[in-house]
Amino acid sequence: MKRENIFTLIGIVVISVTSFGMLTSFTMDNKAFEGHKFPELGYAYNALEPHIDAQTMEIHYSKHHKGYYTNFMTAAEGTDLLKTPLEQIFANMSKHPVVIRNNAGGFYNHNLFWENMTGVKNEIPAGLKSAIEKDFGTMEKFKETFNKAAMTRFGSGWAWLSVDKNGKLFVSSTANQDNPLMDVVEEKGTPILGLDVWEHAYYLKYQNKRVDYVNVFWNVVNWKVVNDRLNAARSK
Repeated sequence: MKRENIFTLIGIVVISVTSFGMLTSFTMDNKAFEGHKFPELGYAYNALEPHIDAQTMEIHYSKHHKGYYTNFMTAAEGTDLLKTPLEQIFANMSKHPVVIRNNAGGFYNHNLFWENMTGVKNEIPAGLKSAIEKDFGTMEKFKETFNKAAMTRFGSGWAWLSVDKNGKLFVSSTANQDNPLMDVVEEKGTPILGLDVWEHAYYLKYQNKRVDYVNVFWNVVNWKVVNDRLNAARSK
């Protein structure tokens, strides 16, 4: 083999190995994974009033959500899970103990929940509206389907709007802290909107009237965030 061909081959191998190493250092959204960090809320506890009260927000975020994060980090200590993005953990959730399932799920689900709410009135982007109407018929039919999923979830859990592997939107609900990314759930996909229907999310203000809490949720949805998630999910 000629000298220049040898160096060309070596160069290709080096580039290939380097590229593979870079790819394995990134999460599915191409951002470098820097470890599991507890997020800032992003708005004041009273930002969602009168729909969700400040006391509920403070307890929910600083006690419940922080508790899931702390318990997950403790359970994952000394394992590769501390270096693994949550999405990858969920894809193999059936291989992990229930303490990881519950607390990694609670950590992730609340991250998404806070982000998909805002105290600022906003209109639904045209692309998201069109996608919802394509897959549900009308916005009203979508909300009706989502509300039913939230109301009929027995006990504690979540209602979701997700994108399946074919890019189609669907509504589902999961028990406890499960979510559609987990390989243990029936309806799998990428969640773009989630509603927490555990009693701690609404009981101080609405007591046992879950229906009132579900109905006011639409007043605080951050449609821009949901639209961005839809676009990201469909671009994978």
